[in-house]
Amino acid sequence: MGKIDLITIIIIAANALISYKGFNDFSFFETYKFNVGRIKSGEQIRMFSSGFLHGDMQHLLFNMFSLYVFSGIVINYLSVFNFIVIYLGSLMIGNLLSLYFHKNEPYYSAVGASGAVSGIIYSAILLQPGMSLYLFFIPIPIPAYIFGIGYLLYSIYGMKNRMDNIGHDAHFGGAVGGYVITLLMAPWLFKTNMLMVVLLAIPVVLLLVLKKLGKL
Repeated sequence: MGKIDLITIIIIAANALISYKGFNDFSFFETYKFNVGRIKSGEQIRMFSSGFLHGDMQHLLFNMFSLYVFSGIVINYLSVFNFIVIYLGSLMIGNLLSLYFHKNEPYYSAVGASGAVSGIIYSAILLQPGMSLYLFFIPIPIPAYIFGIGYLLYSIYGMKNRMDNIGHDAHFGGAVGGYVITLLMAPWLFKTNMLMVVLLAIPVVLLLVLKKLGKL
């Protein structure tokens, strides 16, 4: 952490302003949240707008803090433009996966930048695999790649068991989006960080196998 880039400030400000509007305006929140039935009826704007709404202040602060921590790594390695592509691409891929998994649930709704932020986190892990993360409930540094693999496995578990109200499919989809887009932008990672590329692909392959077997 340290210097914060202008684009990160802009994205955080957009999330804060739009989320605050949603906190205080139920009609606005309902109009722009992710909702399967409304999206399938033609309101595709929700695929994008829902990524700037949050359920509460804690949800907003956690996502924006995570973005602040990891955004600089992606920007420094890949440029501001590519950072924006990864952020927005991950947001859309996360919501597309949610739409796919809940296509027969017209009342399914969700909000949050978690898909987009997950994409940035996984992009940063690919680009700087040697970094460590400090989690609030664990007093020792955790290697970023361990966190990445564990996070995706936990997301698959959450998707399978629907054990809470968290949109694990959007988180997973966003992380996969960040992973794939980063590799397309930085193919040199296949030479320099091939082991990390393979390790982070394991949960993705597991998801595809479970889906093929009808376990999700």
